[in-house]
Amino acid sequence: MKYHIEGMDCASCIGKIETALKRMPGVSDVQLNFATETLELSLTPGAPTQASDIEKTIKSLGFGISANTGQQTVSAIDIDSDNQMAPQDKQWWQTQKGKQVVGLGILMGSAYALSLLLPAYGIWVFAIAVIVGVFPFARKALALAKTGSFFSIETLMSVAVLGALIIGEAEEAAAVVFLFSIGELFESIAADRARAGIRALSSLVPKSAILLDAQGGQRNVPATSLQVNDLVLVRPGDRVSADGSIVQGASSLDDSPVTGESVPVAKTMGDNVFAGSINIDGVLQVRVEKTAADNTISRIIELVEQAQASKAPTARFIEKFSRYYTPAVMAIAALIIIIPPLAMGGDWSTWLYRGLALLLIACPCALVLSTPAAIASGLAVGARRGLLIKGGSALETIGQVKTVAFDKTGTLTEGKPRVTDVVAFTQEDSSIQGQNSQGQDEILALFASVETGSSHPLAEAIVSHAEAAKVFIPVAFNASATAGKAVHATVAERALAIGSPVYAADEALISSTQQAQIEALQNEGKTVSVLFDEQNREVLGLIALRDELRDDAHEGVAQLKAMGVRSVMLTGDNRLTAQALASNLDVEWEAELLPEDKLRLLNEMKNNRKIAMVGDGINDAPALATADVGIAMGGGTDVAIETADIALLKSRVTDMAHLIALSRATMRNIHQNVIFALGLKGVFLITTVFGITGLWIAVLADAGATVLVTLNALRLLRFKGAPPLVNPPKVVK
Repeated sequence: MKYHIEGMDCASCIGKIETALKRMPGVSDVQLNFATETLELSLTPGAPTQASDIEKTIKSLGFGISANTGQQTVSAIDIDSDNQMAPQDKQWWQTQKGKQVVGLGILMGSAYALSLLLPAYGIWVFAIAVIVGVFPFARKALALAKTGSFFSIETLMSVAVLGALIIGEAEEAAAVVFLFSIGELFESIAADRARAGIRALSSLVPKSAILLDAQGGQRNVPATSLQVNDLVLVRPGDRVSADGSIVQGASSLDDSPVTGESVPVAKTMGDNVFAGSINIDGVLQVRVEKTAADNTISRIIELVEQAQASKAPTARFIEKFSRYYTPAVMAIAALIIIIPPLAMGGDWSTWLYRGLALLLIACPCALVLSTPAAIASGLAVGARRGLLIKGGSALETIGQVKTVAFDKTGTLTEGKPRVTDVVAFTQEDSSIQGQNSQGQDEILALFASVETGSSHPLAEAIVSHAEAAKVFIPVAFNASATAGKAVHATVAERALAIGSPVYAADEALISSTQQAQIEALQNEGKTVSVLFDEQNREVLGLIALRDELRDDAHEGVAQLKAMGVRSVMLTGDNRLTAQALASNLDVEWEAELLPEDKLRLLNEMKNNRKIAMVGDGINDAPALATADVGIAMGGGTDVAIETADIALLKSRVTDMAHLIALSRATMRNIHQNVIFALGLKGVFLITTVFGITGLWIAVLADAGATVLVTLNALRLLRFKGAPPLVNPPKVVK
């Protein structure tokens, strides 16, 4: 049986639902996926439990449930299904929890206003706010208790709030309910944002495809309807609609969404193409080899789902602590109220007063605030520094990381090629503007002239480099392109061409000295383009390009090393490029990796240690999801940012060290807050039992602990970042 569950805001929700279902006779194989909000289970035929009983139980726990009768879920490629997107389109104030927060806010505002204008009636409005606000939590706590979760956080809150209300502290009880409701709302919003990553992945594959029939006719069809052996047309600028192989045409394809390759790859007949890749400059006919449900993007989506489902997020501290704290406090309060009057002849009213005071002291206001107050400050100071952290769990976990795996393209590097070398070969019989030899500026001018008008990233890099060098670019005529191989143009009455070393070797005469220079540049991980004269087959010069390291990459890696964090580079690029850049950074590396390979390596590197993944591409999405913390560069793709737990909005490598330092500072603050909250309450618990302090001291103790916790958390706002390096690394270009 398959269901769609609504309202799962944190990992603890899974435990609550599983505990309830496993207690029902005939129910087995319960599998909950928090990321896709799906529930799968087996129900024994003839068992006393019916499908209606399952739905009723889950609804009683405060979750929505609907039967999943379709074959595809949010994770599938059926991106035309609007009904699946509708719940995520709601604004926060349109949700049930949002309406609850707004309603409580209105009630509390009214109560404060009435307490000032009509003090005698203010307490009654506060009482109404408490009853209305605590009712959903109390009802859920009761339902959880009936299904096996006896001491949940809802139980803790209900007992604390009702205890405060009984002894006349309605104002404080209302504040606790309101703050807790806000926390629940934020948790719900964060959960929806986390799930947006999977929905964004589906949008990479085009909704329609151009299907070619046997007579050569063309018609638009849904991409999901394509079958194996169908023939589709892919025009320049289109995304490839399905995994397949080229049967006609040649072009350069941007495979970065799938492989992470930073430079477009030239492909021709017989080469494989991936769904989601972008066709740059040629018309292709592609034979479909995989259906929409089995293409590359679908597999990436499945990897993300599996990674998010298998991830074990840190449970909220209060949720764990309440298993012991709540029953202990309730038991102690009951004993204080009952035993002295019965066993020692004490006055019932005196010991009832002391028991209620103990409940008030035990009210978890400070304890509930201890973690979120510090987390809120940490998130605020992080946002101020351009560190977008999607929740307290990610902020807590990143400080425990011992290994950081970096993608190369767009993460450690700038994500776009730059000209690194311009080489001019002297030709005795050639001249430019009357000169007998060609210098670097002249060769650069010819390169830029031939490449002018091309939209290829390498061409744009060459033209930009020439313009930055203020080189005069001659006018080119008769420009054309051999798709995926070379560009041609006539410059100063000479037929010139620019192509790869392989293409140039077939069309021109490359000497052994020139070949050695080409190989030397390629061994440095650079992409080499060759300029040659098509008439006399003479090689005129070379230009080498490479996606260079970010300016702060060396410092960022060095800071992590100083903090005891290991850095590893994982990339889909070729081994020569990876080796050259990794040697420059002095980090470990792995190259030519597909998304599945990155996933496998991350799992191998974990080895019972926390690991973070930093990336910016679609192909990084599974790795970002499977790592303990996924971190996306702010300049990367929307999918990477949605899938990741943290986004570095300023795209600085050094922000990784600041992020880890912020996490460690936040965790120290949380530990201090817990000690303040529990320590102060412990002291006044003892003094209350012995009658040394009364109800007003109990209120003061609770308020005092809350103030201490809040003030301590605010200290995080002065966070200055990771300490600077004593000996900054020397950058080698």
